[in-house]
Amino acid sequence: MQISHQPGSDAAAGTAAARKAGALLILTAAATLVAVVARVSADADQPTLAESLSAISESRGLYGIGGAARLVSGVTLIIGAWLLSKTWPIREGPGKPIVPALLAVSGIFTAVSGVCAIALALSASVPADPGAIDASTETMAYLRWLTGKVGFTAAGLALVIAALRQWKAGGALRYVSPASAIIGITMQFIWFDAATIVHPVSGAAFFAWLVAVGGLLLTGRVEQRPAAMPGSSPPSRRG
Repeated sequence: MQISHQPGSDAAAGTAAARKAGALLILTAAATLVAVVARVSADADQPTLAESLSAISESRGLYGIGGAARLVSGVTLIIGAWLLSKTWPIREGPGKPIVPALLAVSGIFTAVSGVCAIALALSASVPADPGAIDASTETMAYLRWLTGKVGFTAAGLALVIAALRQWKAGGALRYVSPASAIIGITMQFIWFDAATIVHPVSGAAFFAWLVAVGGLLLTGRVEQRPAAMPGSSPPSRRG
């Protein structure tokens, strides 16, 4: 006699991990939104570093809140990525850890960028001479810029790879797959100044992706897909 079954403990653990990962992705999206709104309100993106430091010094509170929110979004993304590695779409198939690993890398760089922003909010001052900005301040500003871009790039790469995994997974995830690929590709344009018009669009799209995928994971439905997928049957035993 052949009895098909899916171990209850594994299924329950996977569902719990999926729901927690979903909640953290949504929290990441919320923190990212706060960070963007605070940064834009502080008007810190100026043509020169001297002008940016001047703007930051006039809006320390807002810029500091933006940095703190960015730090939070990085930390929640790291934890969310770890929990995501325990869900079945990540456990199954080749190259299992790539997507959560890239999301974790994104979270690390994003958190560092947030710390740099907080440091700038605490120390920025209007430079008496634009050509004589303190070296440590200049380095901190550069690190904030670089780590932010690297974090965004890593998240985009994670989306591109996730698109293939989502398509193979089927179910509700298949509907997200094309959007994941497109958003992930457009996020790579963060390095090109000529594509400035694309940056806010890709940022908003990434926010929507976090909310959409987080919502799917939060329902627990994603973890139930293996038993229903064609060609993907649960483990069996003979007795």
